[in-house]
Amino acid sequence: MSFPVTRLRRMRQSEPLRALVRETRLVPTNFIYPLFVCPGAGIRKEISSMPGVFNISVDEAVKEAREAKSLGLGGIILFGLPEKKDETATGAWAEDGIVQRATRAIKKEVPELVVIGDVCLCEYMSHGHCGVVQKKAGGADYEILNDPTLEILAKTAISQAQAGMDIIAPSDMMDGRVAAIRKALDQAGFINTPILSYAAKFASGFYGPFREAADSAPQFGDRRGYQMDGANLREAMREIALDIEEGADMIMVKPAMPYLDVIAEARRRFDLPLAAYQVSGEYAMLQAAIKNGWLDRDRVILESLTSIRRAGAQIILTYFAKDAARLLS
Repeated sequence: MSFPVTRLRRMRQSEPLRALVRETRLVPTNFIYPLFVCPGAGIRKEISSMPGVFNISVDEAVKEAREAKSLGLGGIILFGLPEKKDETATGAWAEDGIVQRATRAIKKEVPELVVIGDVCLCEYMSHGHCGVVQKKAGGADYEILNDPTLEILAKTAISQAQAGMDIIAPSDMMDGRVAAIRKALDQAGFINTPILSYAAKFASGFYGPFREAADSAPQFGDRRGYQMDGANLREAMREIALDIEEGADMIMVKPAMPYLDVIAEARRRFDLPLAAYQVSGEYAMLQAAIKNGWLDRDRVILESLTSIRRAGAQIILTYFAKDAARLLS
């Protein structure tokens, strides 16, 4: 049956009508707001490549958490900038690590807010890689040691859960890390702590500003040896399936907008809650165009997030979380 074009035209005449038939909806609870926590007090240092995003001390993180709660956001995710780095990522799993301190402070003041812990080692390793590095003969080449890295990731997950983290989110892309973390959490008594796996994390050029924000750029080489090739959709589905088999409760695709097809295929194949990360480069790109007057700020924030939601992600990690929540309210 065909409908007259005029009928469709009438449905687009007013916002109430458009809202009535809208297929994809955004609400603040869709959004997770990333925070970069650093040592000190009263610190709020803007990241030059990410206008409006800051390195903040624990006391400032508590203020951000209160605002996130008041805006109705789905939660926050914490990234840490440790006081010092080493080759065993001590700051990632130490009881008094920066993320652990921030988590305790936030959960004390805003207990209802969901707090997610990113479990990766790049911010805490002196070399900036996501795993234990072994230099090969001659010192010019190296390899990432998968299994020793799993031990550190598991310790990090337990430490975060002990601090009060609600969700553990491994982003390292080591083989078998979901199983290792699930086993460690269960043995430590955290059987009800869910895992949000960065199951399809691509070796992307859109991570540049994050590496400034978290001071996590590799000192040598790159991460293409353990992050995914952006050309491989079927491999992404295999990676997601493996993480689910190992015990992931939620799955994530990262980045978001360059990989909308991956998000859509993941939504088609898997029934678990699906997240996507609108990463630092996506944010910085839009902010630069907005600053130059080339794009309408409010429209592109919501349009970009709607595209991710329409592709199938019900959870969106985004630096626009607070802005989007205000626009929607």
